[in-house]
Amino acid sequence: MQAFSDLLEQLYYTAGTKAKSQLILHYLATTPDPDRGWAIAAMAGTLRFDFFKRNTVKKLITERVDPELFAMSYDYVGEVSETVAHLWPEFTLGEALPSLSEVVDTFANVSKQKVASTLANYLTIMTPSQRWALLKLGTRGLRIGVSARSIKQILAEYGNQDITEVEKLWHGVTPPYTDLLAWLEGNGPKPDISNAVTFHPVMLSHPIAQDDIDDFSPEQWQIEHKFDGIRVQLVCNTTKEEPEKALFSRTGDDISHAFPDLLDSVDGNMVIDNMVLDGELLVMHNDEVDTFNALQQRLNKKKPTAALMKTNPAGLIVYDALMLDGKHLTESPLTTRRRALEAWFDKNGIQGHDNKSRLHLSECLSADSPTDLRALHKKVCENRAVEGLMIKRSISHYVPGRPKGQWYKWKRDPLVVDAVMMYAQRGHGKRSSFYSDYTFGAWQDEQLLPIGKAYSGFTDEELKKLDNWVRRNAIGRFGPVREVKKELVLEVAFDAVHPSKRHKSGVALRFPRIHRIRWDKPANEADTLINVKALIES
Repeated sequence: MQAFSDLLEQLYYTAGTKAKSQLILHYLATTPDPDRGWAIAAMAGTLRFDFFKRNTVKKLITERVDPELFAMSYDYVGEVSETVAHLWPEFTLGEALPSLSEVVDTFANVSKQKVASTLANYLTIMTPSQRWALLKLGTRGLRIGVSARSIKQILAEYGNQDITEVEKLWHGVTPPYTDLLAWLEGNGPKPDISNAVTFHPVMLSHPIAQDDIDDFSPEQWQIEHKFDGIRVQLVCNTTKEEPEKALFSRTGDDISHAFPDLLDSVDGNMVIDNMVLDGELLVMHNDEVDTFNALQQRLNKKKPTAALMKTNPAGLIVYDALMLDGKHLTESPLTTRRRALEAWFDKNGIQGHDNKSRLHLSECLSADSPTDLRALHKKVCENRAVEGLMIKRSISHYVPGRPKGQWYKWKRDPLVVDAVMMYAQRGHGKRSSFYSDYTFGAWQDEQLLPIGKAYSGFTDEELKKLDNWVRRNAIGRFGPVREVKKELVLEVAFDAVHPSKRHKSGVALRFPRIHRIRWDKPANEADTLINVKALIES
């Protein structure tokens, strides 16, 4: 645990990707298994369980110090783990620290009744920096400027391998990555994941630019709808003794439990074998696509009810295939993969409207010129279930990551309203000293009702000005939240607005972000709730 906490502290105070990489490479070379594997999992976000909850941490500290002192300290620091790490009043000198793997094993096996006492015992034998490391590890809250992609790059450098080789293996191996590290060091064989039902790294797109539209030529591109759902990957293997099927999100999370109706529709009557399909998960009534709001009612449900699956049935628009009938297709051009998909759909008889499988092949659209492409984009954006267009180079191979010049997304213009800031809250990590999370509202008669919360869309310079305004115009305090004078107008951009019974205003915005700060606009000229509700699509 000592080496891990030292690494986190160094990473937190080190700027620059290269310098951070060197610290992690040194840690990998000097730390034994399985500690270094658990550290990789913690930094890459693949440690799949919480050791303890934030409320457990708060309860422990307020049992030991004055709750008002904790509240004031937390308000000043802006981050629970750091506050508790410094404020913890008990310390036993000289007791040996457990290793990182011992900590992981302990919390993985301890009973729920003993979690709090176990955590308290650990905190008591640790220094503030070690406590911070444990608390961030235990709540899966690490923010040290190292992404999962960076960890894969560092591992590739450590083993002198191409990063694509690490990415191919990544979701088929599990913490503490002993076999993976042995292979990278030349001390073991390459992990065999050929028969595993696992997530494969996805290919992503870039926002399209006007120059790209002007250079459009139809023979070089494949055009499809960009639907307003979530990107998923359907993976099947029927060659095993017990056939397996799984549905993964774009980040590799297994969401199969939430969509059994979709998986059940991919049945034994279909020719499946080893198959990996890439597509968009939606709520679909036969071949009619519903709104994202309908899909949102299905997301994060551990076990959806039969009634919910009946009213909001899951469907999959299939865009691409990484594997079909056991044949890898990622190194084939898009045109070849598309023909293989069409043949597979035909072979299984799941084309057309009578489609009980819930799989639907994405429609290819056509445009003969840049002018036609712009007209097509305008037309498809009239359907609020469609986000815009996907424009993919016909010769593109399926490359993990975001390769330049291969795939483009052309989303519709965002919706915009003028709202009034009501509350502000400090951010996390490097933003913990700034009021960066803003709740905003729209007018209903003389009353402001909250319609959303945003914490992005502004520059660092604008953040400093907003933070200064909040501090000068605060009129109330609710823990870490500040109520402010109802005077500052924020121009808020968002993708859609839906009815919501959970909010007093009766609406919920999708992906709200600050588009512009209207320092010049009087608050009484901001939008009304009636204006906002008028943007709800029927």
